[in-house]
Amino acid sequence: MAKHQQAIQEQFDPQAQAYLSSQVHRAGPDLALAKTLVSQELPATTAALDVGCGAGHLSFALAPLMTRMVALDPSPAMLSTVANTATQNQLTQIETCQGSAESLPFADASFQLVATRYSAHHWTQLEVALREIRRVLAPGGWLLVIDVEGHENPLVDTHMQAMELLRDRSHVRNRSASEWQHLLQSNGFKLQQHQYWPIYLEFTSWVQRMRTSALRIEMLRALQTESPQEVRDALSIKADGSFNLQTGLFWARG
Repeated sequence: MAKHQQAIQEQFDPQAQAYLSSQVHRAGPDLALAKTLVSQELPATTAALDVGCGAGHLSFALAPLMTRMVALDPSPAMLSTVANTATQNQLTQIETCQGSAESLPFADASFQLVATRYSAHHWTQLEVALREIRRVLAPGGWLLVIDVEGHENPLVDTHMQAMELLRDRSHVRNRSASEWQHLLQSNGFKLQQHQYWPIYLEFTSWVQRMRTSALRIEMLRALQTESPQEVRDALSIKADGSFNLQTGLFWARG
């Protein structure tokens, strides 16, 4: 197993239930817009793929609109959580598959929709993953990307990425809106819509969800305390360490 994939599995396997119940992940305006976009543009006979499904919230939201929803993730515990929850909620459209975004185990043009939520910032080879998504997407199909956005200001972005990595060693990078737009265009996707929302991260639950060590929590607090005022303002860092990031939704056609 590749070292980064091992880190992802070690980080997320024990926390599957925590992510299932996480308010940050289980709800949000991004899920509501995702359902609206999919229902407007795709027929009920659609086969869809959720790449890096985590605890399955995007799959659960979209499955009622699909004939087939494949939830793919490298973490067996996450997939078990998705399968059990789908059974409990009679979401028979959902099936699970272990795998990574950079090497999708599906034939060309298998899906009319490929979606991903809060996963792409863990992918080490984002362009490879986008090419794989393009390969398994049917001609004229749709791509839905939801993820935390990087900041356009380099100073703010450096502090944000450092905070993310201290909290979660499997973090790779949050891409900014302009980076996403360039990546999608250069990999053959036509961006149709971009929407974004602030996301409030309460510090204690944020670090507990990832089982961040006491040493790293201390480093996080030092980084926040010593950050320049413009960083503190941009991220709305509070005295208790809580702060705001931004969730972006990108709706593109292949």
